[in-house]
Amino acid sequence: MTTRTQARTQPLRRFEMAPVRGIWRHELALFKRYWGSQSFASMVEPTFFLLAFGYGFGSMVAVVGDYRYLDFVATGVVGVAALFTSVFPGMFNGYIRRVFQHTYDAMLAAPVDVHELVTGEALWIAAKSAVYSCTPIIVALFFGLDPSFGMLLVPFIVFCAALGFGLFGVWTSSVVPSINSFDYVITGVVTPLFLIAGTFFPIDSLPQWAQTASRINPLYHAVELIRHAVFGLEPLADLVHLGVVLVFAALMWVIAVRGMRRRLID
Repeated sequence: MTTRTQARTQPLRRFEMAPVRGIWRHELALFKRYWGSQSFASMVEPTFFLLAFGYGFGSMVAVVGDYRYLDFVATGVVGVAALFTSVFPGMFNGYIRRVFQHTYDAMLAAPVDVHELVTGEALWIAAKSAVYSCTPIIVALFFGLDPSFGMLLVPFIVFCAALGFGLFGVWTSSVVPSINSFDYVITGVVTPLFLIAGTFFPIDSLPQWAQTASRINPLYHAVELIRHAVFGLEPLADLVHLGVVLVFAALMWVIAVRGMRRRLID
């Protein structure tokens, strides 16, 4: 009986941390090989966004609401960085490791189940994103952003948001028919997500239908949480924002595990 047949006929094992730790050791071993190039891209790209929009549009729009435009963009770019540094690794790494490298087949030959594999991969993606995505805040501090204790919450917020988007990427990697199909996802889903999330301009200036779409956009809620953490928390509103981000992550976990299980086992 093959490994896949055995896995298909056995009930789902309970969640164990040992396989997750093993996946993290595997990811860390890989990360030691490419940390330089990945760190450069993950940290420099959002910095360019910040400088281009903050000083480009900032020269024409000095203030947005109660915020200096550079500060408004800096907190928004943190959300954009969280999206990009999580959804793209989830999509491309997930697809390449499943289809071309067969890394996941090798992992499942060990005492690792699909839900543990998906969880370990997503947690690693979210942890890296939580570090890299803080770069715009650090850069903005050198350009006049006032420091606050709430900034210490930003990595936690980014981790929660990146966990959901990383899982979305993993799920996407399990449903696309080819790697070229990611173009549809990037253009049709990822790009609109960060354009209507209040990252570069307030959503109040959008048409009513776009405002409604923004408010069901998990990235919008992550950006609001980041801004409130930096400029001053709003407890009731922030509980709603955090709830949306966590529910999104939980939903993505369920469908990512089902999608990967169907591809790898069923």
